[in-house]
Amino acid sequence: MKIGVRAHDYGKMEIERMAETLHREGYEAAQLALPKVFAGIDSYDDITLRHLERIRLAFEKWNVEIPVFGCYMDLGNPDDGIRSAAVSTLKKCLAYSKEVGANVVGTETAYPHLSGEEKAKWYPYMTDSIKRVVDEAARLDVRLAVEPVYWHPLENLEAVIDVMEQVGDKEHLRMIFDPSNLLQFPDTTDQDAYWNEWLSGAGDYIEAMHIKDFYFDENGQYRTTPLGKGVIRYEAISAWLHENRPDMYLLREEMNPEIAKADIAFMKNL
Repeated sequence: MKIGVRAHDYGKMEIERMAETLHREGYEAAQLALPKVFAGIDSYDDITLRHLERIRLAFEKWNVEIPVFGCYMDLGNPDDGIRSAAVSTLKKCLAYSKEVGANVVGTETAYPHLSGEEKAKWYPYMTDSIKRVVDEAARLDVRLAVEPVYWHPLENLEAVIDVMEQVGDKEHLRMIFDPSNLLQFPDTTDQDAYWNEWLSGAGDYIEAMHIKDFYFDENGQYRTTPLGKGVIRYEAISAWLHENRPDMYLLREEMNPEIAKADIAFMKNL
């Protein structure tokens, strides 16, 4: 398994300094959302070929792979203008990802927390957007990876399988698996059974895993924790990784650099 991090958890830096920092911190891989992580890039419209060349060269120099080019877009929004802009931006980022040598362009399928009724309304718009982006991914021979989240239209295993079957292009449509974004009821969920269901049903589509931990406070608010200190039970996930995907990218999200060493050790133990 390859240990990585969401790079902008370390702040925003010059390209070369970020690559060196991640290497020295002990990471083998990074998820890059360019406007969040690199000085001089404040939007996807700011990206130039020179930026992409510098990223590729710097991360190659410091032996930090780029499994995910982050471009999280509002793909299911019923507003035609918002959705069209999201699809257009993702298509541009597919081309950018090829220039930097990223494995996939990663996205969720919405921005807001949606009700059940809203998720159902947004679902066909989301599916149409994914199909449009995957058509471009196939043309460029690169890959899109969607990340299911229980408060988004791509909310559960059934939705993931439905979208994958509708698109019918396993080579160009992949998935990012984030357990924290799928565990709506930690107090009552049999996590071993739940994760085994997810991994047996959709494991073949997983390109990378997001690793984080959390708890809900007395007001029901999401609170981050060091790995292993919150509600996520990783035992079944670890067993599946060893048996099926020992080459998986494990990308730490919501990293606190002050406890990076302990979190890296936790991921290595997975």
